[in-house]
Amino acid sequence: MPESTQQHPAAAPVASTRAERQQRRLRWAQGVLLLFHVTGFVGLAFSESPEFFLRFMPLTLLLTVGLLLAFQPRRTPAFWSFCVLIAVMGFFVEVVGIRTGLLFGHYQYGASLGIKWLGVPLLIGVNWIIVTYSAGILATYLPLPDFGRAIVAALLMVGLDVCIEPVAVQYDFWSWQYDVIPLLNFKGWFVVSLIFQVYFNRTDFKKRNALAPFVYLVQLLFFFGLGMLL
Repeated sequence: MPESTQQHPAAAPVASTRAERQQRRLRWAQGVLLLFHVTGFVGLAFSESPEFFLRFMPLTLLLTVGLLLAFQPRRTPAFWSFCVLIAVMGFFVEVVGIRTGLLFGHYQYGASLGIKWLGVPLLIGVNWIIVTYSAGILATYLPLPDFGRAIVAALLMVGLDVCIEPVAVQYDFWSWQYDVIPLLNFKGWFVVSLIFQVYFNRTDFKKRNALAPFVYLVQLLFFFGLGMLL
């Protein structure tokens, strides 16, 4: 007993140091993401050469997903399987979407999101990971059953897409037939998002991430702000 008692005072400073270190990492990650998004926002909104800033969009997506996943505690095989499957399913959902027009309406991708395969940018899978994971994490804070949280998270994903759409069209992320964003797009987004969120809830990994709320918020403000200036 005496030996056990003597260990407790030493454990508290160690835990405190670990928490402080984690907090510094979080502030650093938030600062880097904020810098990239503010720079991109100013460049796209006010520069005479927005094409220059569009070149960094793929890098920003990769940086965002890298930092986001770095803050996932205990990155288990189940977690990596979730990420891979969301990326693959998200990519092929888009392939079906552009080829049939049945899921989201008739659209095609431009050049701004980088290298394409089967008509879809490879980074679209990364974007699906970011949006699905960050919205899913946000919904876990709500005192709801799993399906209720899945619905809320799917609505968060659709809300982000509502902000993205006018910006995407303006900057050649993708374009719509007749330059009209169909209601089917948002219905399709909700259905696909709900399926992904049900899968998120049923996959066994720790669903906590200190950076996820910031990632969702900074993307929402980035696209909402640009949309307001168009």
